Amino acid sequence: MDRDAGPFDPPRDLTRLRETRPVSPLVFPDGHEGWLVTGHAEARRLLADTRFSSRQDLGVLHMPYELPGMPAPTEPQPQVPGLFISMDPPDHTRLRRMLTGAFTVKRMKELEGHINDIAEQQLARMAQLTPPVDLVKEFALPVPVLVICELLGIPYEDRTSFQADAATFMEKDVVLEEKIAAYTGLTTYLADLVARKRAEPGEDILSDLARRDDLTLDELTGVAFLLLIAGHETTANMLGLGAFALLENPEQAAALRAEPELMPDAVEELMRYLAVADIFFRYATEDIELGDETIGKGSTVVVSLLATGHDGRRFENPDTLDVHRRARGHLAFGHGVHQCLGQQLARIEMRAAFAGLLRRFPTLRLAVPAAEVRLRTDMNVYGVHALPVTWTQQAP
Repeated sequence: MDRDAGPFDPPRDLTRLRETRPVSPLVFPDGHEGWLVTGHAEARRLLADTRFSSRQDLGVLHMPYELPGMPAPTEPQPQVPGLFISMDPPDHTRLRRMLTGAFTVKRMKELEGHINDIAEQQLARMAQLTPPVDLVKEFALPVPVLVICELLGIPYEDRTSFQADAATFMEKDVVLEEKIAAYTGLTTYLADLVARKRAEPGEDILSDLARRDDLTLDELTGVAFLLLIAGHETTANMLGLGAFALLENPEQAAALRAEPELMPDAVEELMRYLAVADIFFRYATEDIELGDETIGKGSTVVVSLLATGHDGRRFENPDTLDVHRRARGHLAFGHGVHQCLGQQLARIEMRAAFAGLLRRFPTLRLAVPAAEVRLRTDMNVYGVHALPVTWTQQAP
């Protein structure tokens, strides 16, 4: 489902389907007859209905796109210990409950000042560079990586290794052997890390979990893997793609500079407008009625969160970025029992990063034509590979 419209718009085929049949039959490359959900109301109902399972071990996981060098699975995939995003209640509930205390709104608010400091320090470093610079490399990626490393107790100096493995693991077009090697590298590193934290716990989330005697090392490793990937990949891509969107909509950036109090609403609007984690999968455990359609037991259902955010039945003028909009109710963080655990953390990071960027660099602009910005259409999380930017430097 490569984006054939603008860099911030849903693919035209998704838009046409949503307008005519928001719950649509979809024939997968392996011949499976599944479903695609593009409507906001329909997706919200699906994500709240636990009869649509997140497990990958109940039936064959059918992919809506071909993966070069990777054969289509012919058997259900075994559950990975600790990877609760691919579990249903009660297993999902048991693991997620252990983490809710770490991601409370209160605790995230207490971290807000520190996250602001991290963003400001990274902006100060960027200001010392001679433009043009890559905003992804110098700002959008380091900020969430610094935050998640501190939260999880991962040494920041290890970032180069785990970032490379994470990028390879998230790439769609990489051959199977490379993907397996990246996954093995990540889990081997994390298994060693959580074992050390069990032996000598510190003051971080992984240490808190390591102190528990009702979690195995395999479960700890799976939880660490999920938190690490989810904790920096999505936020980093939102920062990069969000900055691109603001630079391409300078009147919206100007509005935020003039009225910084709009930033909380602007972050929700950017989440709605961009939805970098676009595709969710569910497995129908029985025949289920959804949007005037009957989804048969055993069907793989694909939900496009980007398409739901551009649903005109829910959002007026949905293809327009409007930082004055109150876009709450979008599904970019998911919905139901699997709604993003770290959503408050992500919001705080985005508010701090976008506010600091707009304030610190009032003349920020693209250093290349917009058409030359490399988009991450080859990755499982959408964004930009790099964002070359420049600004007018002030005389000392």
